[in-house]
Amino acid sequence: MPELTSYERFKRRLGGEPADRTPNFNIMMTFAAHFIYQPLSRYYQDYRVLAEANLAVQEAFDLDILQVISDPYREAADFGLKITFPEDDLPLAEESLIANPKYLAQLKSPDPGSGRRMSDRLEAIHYLRERQGGQVPVMGWVEGALAEAADLRGVHDLMLDLTIRPEWVRELLEQIVEVEIKFATAQVEAGADIVGLGDAIASQISPKMYREFAQPYEKRIFEAVHEAGGVTRLHICGDTTHLLEAMTQCQADIIDIDWMVDINQAREAFAGSAALCGNFDPVSVMLQGTPAEVKAAVLGCQSQGGENYFSAAGCEIPDQTPHENLFFQAEALRKSGSD
Repeated sequence: MPELTSYERFKRRLGGEPADRTPNFNIMMTFAAHFIYQPLSRYYQDYRVLAEANLAVQEAFDLDILQVISDPYREAADFGLKITFPEDDLPLAEESLIANPKYLAQLKSPDPGSGRRMSDRLEAIHYLRERQGGQVPVMGWVEGALAEAADLRGVHDLMLDLTIRPEWVRELLEQIVEVEIKFATAQVEAGADIVGLGDAIASQISPKMYREFAQPYEKRIFEAVHEAGGVTRLHICGDTTHLLEAMTQCQADIIDIDWMVDINQAREAFAGSAALCGNFDPVSVMLQGTPAEVKAAVLGCQSQGGENYFSAAGCEIPDQTPHENLFFQAEALRKSGSD
């Protein structure tokens, strides 16, 4: 088969059609910023730095995706959460925005087009679309409603709220999901081919709670993305073994699994409903592994992932990952595609 563009490879694999090789869908954030020698504060706050960093790693390591994922505080900052940006470290939330449940009545929903941090992400998508649109798929990103609730309320308090005041949580989630739907569809309109959704907090709750407080809101966001013409990708960090069946009902086209999930179990759960993406260990394999270990992990996951499998580490590629390990991943995918 002749060599395909990344966009062609992505579309064929998503449809379960033959492709020249498995698409490389690694998530890169801090690694991308430092790859172009930029401090994290600029990566988080200047769409041009974010876009150029992702263009650079896409070209260098033969990725099949351009992405505008950066940190979980885009929406939260525009809701009013105070965020501190150290020069070259992760952003920090200064305090809970909803320290008292009664403050919910005062919560104002931001407009994605005018919110400073959300509009910056939209600009990044415009930038990447102009540079590589049609050749490499562009992936936008939103927070799941439950993950965003954890950002605004605080993880500890939200976990208590799920039991103590579930109706209050539903009221909060209803307000959040409308913002996330607007943000997701605005990204498709800006040129995103894919919209990823991060809902990390969901790995910490039971299947029953997931079906009540996370999955319905993920589904509503994904339905809006589909209606706008985009592809959807669900990413829940951590061990989601107990949620695999429920995750397939949120209408994600691609579902990521982290390294602690059994890939065969996930493939069986996702069969006929979503493409599997993952799930070699980003730390023990990509950051600390030898080239031989990288190759074995990449090809092992590929052999078990099914006909519409996408290659990626279970979560973000860590900062300071040896470049040669990323080269070996790309080489393993190329050689396996030509065998």
